[in-house]
Amino acid sequence: MLIRSLRFRYRPVAAHLIPIRRCNLSCAYCNEYDDRSAPVPTADVLRRIDRLSALGTGVITLSGGEPLLHPDLDVIVRYIRQRGAIATLITNGYLLTRERIERLNRAGLDHLQISIDNVLPDATSKKSLKVLDQKLSWLAHCAEFDVTVNSVVGGGINVPEDALTIAQRARSLGFSTTIGIIHDGTGKLRELDERQRVVLEHVVALGKSVFDFANYNRFQKNLASGLPNDWHCRAGSRYLYICEDGLVHWCSQQRGYPGIPLDGYGADDLRREFHAVKRCAPFCTVGCVHRVAQVDELRDDPEATLVQWFTGAAHRQQPRLPAPVRLLMWAFVRNPGRDLFRKVAAGMSGGGRRE
Repeated sequence: MLIRSLRFRYRPVAAHLIPIRRCNLSCAYCNEYDDRSAPVPTADVLRRIDRLSALGTGVITLSGGEPLLHPDLDVIVRYIRQRGAIATLITNGYLLTRERIERLNRAGLDHLQISIDNVLPDATSKKSLKVLDQKLSWLAHCAEFDVTVNSVVGGGINVPEDALTIAQRARSLGFSTTIGIIHDGTGKLRELDERQRVVLEHVVALGKSVFDFANYNRFQKNLASGLPNDWHCRAGSRYLYICEDGLVHWCSQQRGYPGIPLDGYGADDLRREFHAVKRCAPFCTVGCVHRVAQVDELRDDPEATLVQWFTGAAHRQQPRLPAPVRLLMWAFVRNPGRDLFRKVAAGMSGGGRRE
């Protein structure tokens, strides 16, 4: 999938597909749910997967609302895999049982992200470690797919240190961890205070992922200080958000743009949105859109991108780079013959071509 993403400039790397807008919870900061919507008809969801596959999408993530409320979710996951894409799921975890996890195994789910906001439920969020810890234990023992536990700091989170407690518990069970900076109830990003920034850095360091360090250095460090990021958002092209009505949007926070039906979305739309400047980009907190943009930064300027990703890591620690990344750093950054490596990489990834 990554090779294909590097090679083809105008094909979607990832898409979020909404099979249901309804959620069983009502977190105060969230603007992505309601309490009444019916599931999207399964035939419509499968048709949208067909269209995403035809566009060359590598990863299809089911989100919501709460996607586990869709009665045919297993059929949908299985169909994503049959169409050759990576199938992922974002859930609040409340509806997970041992039997439900086994069904997701049989459907072929590749990856699940469970979001936990605090240790104890409060007025902001009921997605608490106290409620969900048993679900994590079931996932650790039963899941055949990868699991990531995401915690948050920012708007409305009363105890920032909860994010570190959640991440430590997740790591003890063998899960990957991520942390996000969330907006407040009005949708505004606010600068983190020193206490929140320290927690953010500790959780990033705990994750031990080179890509978490990269995302922190590239985006989260500035956002934590209330500073804008200078980057080109590729939403609507490399990343697609498909709402329950089958319309393509930039992301969950910019619904309405471009607002074109997926059935008619094509090469001209992907090319237009690839180059379009998004006014919301400087203070964007949507991590999946950030990560997709990093693919294109790596494609266009591998040397500068790798230096930016892995210099000055969080919490004054340098990440322990795996061998492939160390090789890339040597080939594109430190090697006296790095120009040759860049030319070869450009040729392999289709650099300079306009597809």
